[in-house]
Amino acid sequence: MPTPTKSFELIALLRRHQVRFIVVGMTAGVLQGAPAVTFDLDILYDRDDENVARLLAALRELAAVFRGDPRQLVPNESHLRSRGHKLLMTTLGILDVLGSLGDLEYQDLVADTVELSIGDSTVSVLSLERLIEVKAAAGRDKDLAMLPLLRATLARRRSKA
Repeated sequence: MPTPTKSFELIALLRRHQVRFIVVGMTAGVLQGAPAVTFDLDILYDRDDENVARLLAALRELAAVFRGDPRQLVPNESHLRSRGHKLLMTTLGILDVLGSLGDLEYQDLVADTVELSIGDSTVSVLSLERLIEVKAAAGRDKDLAMLPLLRATLARRRSKA
């Protein structure tokens, strides 16, 4: 069984490097109260020049390599400028850095985030409402399987408000 990623440590390192990103995926749900376990951290990052350089520096510090590739390829600037998903293994566990979520990019989703306190910092996290929409649109079995849990978490949060 995989070891859970040290998500809070990864987030702190990315924040220290001043990377602009949004926590997406099930970690976004867990941070907002979904009773689930996830073994990775998914982030959607801003692909502008300055931010790509910051992210690259953070990934170097994490000794990031592409997951499942026996050549142990290291992500480079060209990789990070692409819209695709970079599935990485780091010294702190699994980190998936996403240039886009389907047709959506960082700028499209930044208004749909909530700011949450993590340690002595804050982090942008995709809202539960938008996370549910994104997972439904993705249509993958693993995403569809999480929808009832995410919807129940959202309903519970709304009933407490």
